Amino acid sequence: MKTSELKKMLAAKGCYLIKHGARHDQWFSPVTGKTFPVPRHDNQEVAKGTEKSIKKQAGV
Repeated sequence: MKTSELKKMLAAKGCYLIKHGARHDQWFSPVTGKTFPVPRHDNQEVAKGTEKSIKKQAGV
């Protein structure tokens, strides 16, 4: 899954961007109440472990 696809999925589930960082954006999940980093490289594939971790923190 590309980073851009992951961001669209997170937004569809109610997560939203808090701030832009140098290499990662900070997102917030209202489901879990957690803030978590998401890579900013929209055209690159997200590693499977990273994708799983982001989805877990987002409550997806």
